[in-house]
Amino acid sequence: MSYAIDPELATWLPLIPQVNFADPVATRARRREMAAEIPPYVAANPVAVRALSIPGPAGGPEVAIRVYTPAADGPLGALVHIHGGGFVLGDLDLAERSALRVADQVGVVVVAMDYRLAPENPFPAGLDDCYATLEWTAKNAAELGVDPARIAVGGDSAGGGLAAAVALLTRDRGGPALAYQVLNIPELDDRLDTPSMTAYTDTPMWHRPNAILSWDFYLGEGKRGTAEVSPYAAPARATDLSGLPPAFVAVCEFDPLRDEGLDYAQRLVQAGVSTELHLYPGTFHGSGLIPEAAVTVRMGRDLTDALRRALRDAPA
Repeated sequence: MSYAIDPELATWLPLIPQVNFADPVATRARRREMAAEIPPYVAANPVAVRALSIPGPAGGPEVAIRVYTPAADGPLGALVHIHGGGFVLGDLDLAERSALRVADQVGVVVVAMDYRLAPENPFPAGLDDCYATLEWTAKNAAELGVDPARIAVGGDSAGGGLAAAVALLTRDRGGPALAYQVLNIPELDDRLDTPSMTAYTDTPMWHRPNAILSWDFYLGEGKRGTAEVSPYAAPARATDLSGLPPAFVAVCEFDPLRDEGLDYAQRLVQAGVSTELHLYPGTFHGSGLIPEAAVTVRMGRDLTDALRRALRDAPA
């Protein structure tokens, strides 16, 4: 198919390689090479970065994290940041640019974690690591200089799906209260039956064939689309979205994940959850890899503005 990609993004398409999920090990190596080619984010303000290992979930290994602390008077808001990668790719280095930018531009503490990846560690291993990181952040709020009433969870792509799952999990367990959730181009639905998921089989960076592999790796072969799948694995399956924290949801026009994000945002609103929704015309999944494009700048500004309102402008 041909797509009406934003002209500024379209000029870069020949340089953006397709990501093939069929071989996770090779794909991780290629993703690291791609990440190394992106210029690092240079903070305008001082941000201290600490690497730590924290207790993982019961029976699980420790979780490696990085804490990004801006030089600002506290207590500050905090974002537990979850990287993307289709549940299969990514690490703390992939999270670095986004985490540093939020700490710098929003002025909040950011806690990023290196959660376990599929297929070696299928659901719920990665989610358990993310939830353990939220618990640790809330428990150590005073030491981190964080206001425990202003903790958010957020992520991109699969990280956005995991963020939605963490919000559901902490609501249902009576765990740490969340002030906000950021679901940026989120991966939410294993059933793969939305119009965008059905139509977009050859879109840049992410398409239906990769989505199929992603869910099969995360859930285990043969489980995708069945009644066995938990709403904590695929938050689109949750029937009750009431009582969740306010949300920011962003989707890209030419992204197979577009419609599941739109539907989830609509259902959040219908459940009485204050929700800010953005759909960016002419964009595709991963178009943020072109940081200088005007639409990418706008996407980043919308997200940081929303976080600033939720975590800085709200009363402590």
